[in-house]
Amino acid sequence: MIEADRFEEVIRIKMSIEADGRAVYWTTAYLVDGLLIDTGCAHTARELADFLEGEKLELVVNTHFHEDHIGANRLIQERFGVEIFAHSESVPLINRVPELHSYQEYVWGSPQPSRVSVLGGYITTRNHHFDLIEARGHCPGHVALVEKGRGWCFSGDIFINDRPKVIRMDENARWLMGSMRALAALPIHRLILFTSAGRIIPEGRRALTASADYLEETAARVRTLADKGFSIKAIRQELFGEGSSLAALTGGHFSTENLVESLLAGPVS
Repeated sequence: MIEADRFEEVIRIKMSIEADGRAVYWTTAYLVDGLLIDTGCAHTARELADFLEGEKLELVVNTHFHEDHIGANRLIQERFGVEIFAHSESVPLINRVPELHSYQEYVWGSPQPSRVSVLGGYITTRNHHFDLIEARGHCPGHVALVEKGRGWCFSGDIFINDRPKVIRMDENARWLMGSMRALAALPIHRLILFTSAGRIIPEGRRALTASADYLEETAARVRTLADKGFSIKAIRQELFGEGSSLAALTGGHFSTENLVESLLAGPVS
C-alpha cells in the first residue's frame, strides 16, 4: 500500500505491506523539486514507480543502504534512467544482494542490487541546495540531507522518537546521540524533521535534543547499575521492565538489551 500527501513543497510517500487491511510498518520516501530521497522497500517498488510516473523525477539519494530505503532503486533506474547517489560506505553495500533476517524479508523484501554513485558534499536541484551531513550511529554510510534555506532536514533513521527503547544489534547509541546533537545545533532559523517512519516534526530541534538528552540520562543510569554489578538483563529489567516484543519478533536484532549494551560501550566520539 502507498499513501502520499504534501508538506510545503515536499511530497511524503509512505509505503508498507498490508496485513488485515492495515500497514505493517511504514517506510517513507520524500520527493522535492525532482529529488527523491530514499526509495522504500522491495515489496512496494512497483507502486512507487507507478506513482512517480506522474511526477518530476531527476535524481535519487539513498540516506543509507538498508533494505527499506533502497528497495525500488533498481526498478526506478530501469524505468526512469535517473542517477542514484549514496555515501561512499553505502555504495558497495547497495550494489549486492543483502543478507536479511526473516522478519526483514517479510516486512520489506529483498532489494535487487543497483548501481549508485558516490555523493559529494551537497546535492543541488533546480530550486534548492541540500547539504549532505554524515550522521553516524544507525549504520555506516548514513547521511542526512539539509536544505538550510527552508529549514528541512531529511534525517533517515537517525531519529525515531523522543524516548527510544530499542535499537538494532549493530547500532551505536552514543554515536546516535552525537549525530542528533550535531543536527540540532545547525545554525538555521528552523529545523523541520522528515523522518523515515513518515513523521514530519516541525519542532525538529526540540525533538532531536529531547531524544539525545534522554539517551544521555539513560546512559548515566545504566552505568550506575553496571557499577553496582547488575547484568545487562538485570539493567533492562530495572529500567525498562520486560522490554519490547520486538526482541522476540526479530530474533534479538532489535532489543532493549542492545540499547543497554551500546550505552555502556563508551563515550560519544
